[in-house]
Amino acid sequence: MEKSALRREIKQRLVQMSRDDRIAKSKQICGWVINSDVFRQSSVVMLFLSLPHEVDTTPLILTAWQQGKTVAVPKVSYEQRHMIPVEITSLETGLKMDQYGLRTPTNGVPVPFDEIDLVITPGLGFDRHGNRLGRGGSYYDTFFKEGKITAARWAIAFGRQLCEAIPHDEDDVPVDAVVTEDGIIMCNHS
Repeated sequence: MEKSALRREIKQRLVQMSRDDRIAKSKQICGWVINSDVFRQSSVVMLFLSLPHEVDTTPLILTAWQQGKTVAVPKVSYEQRHMIPVEITSLETGLKMDQYGLRTPTNGVPVPFDEIDLVITPGLGFDRHGNRLGRGGSYYDTFFKEGKITAARWAIAFGRQLCEAIPHDEDDVPVDAVVTEDGIIMCNHS
């Protein structure tokens, strides 16, 4: 299936989830991440600020702060087609909606790429090899190609976002693990 058709199909699957189902499964997914060695041993984590249909990252962000971790989120430059990790210290202040409906930091201190231990990535769909179907902007693929990034690349997704195979090419960077409500899938990039 072509990427655009697959995007439409997965968006449809997500729209059909009830709010309660989304909240309950988000908590399960965040629990798997929080209890993982990778998260526990990380001092700097990069997360994303969820859209309404995505896994809610709020429990991850709050737990990271409670554990004294630095939390970074992407600040996207649409003109330059890239994103930088910026530290946030609140979910209440210092954020605004951008033109695409994403919450984004209004300012904040950029976090050096090589200090990030774990990047939790969003995406519409994933397969068990770590291939990811993003929103189509290639921001994360470009970000991961930055030579200084050595962080573990994990994705969080609802089980209904898992696919048999995600179309990919050499420009796509796979994730190391996909976490769903059913647990952690470690990916072999073959």
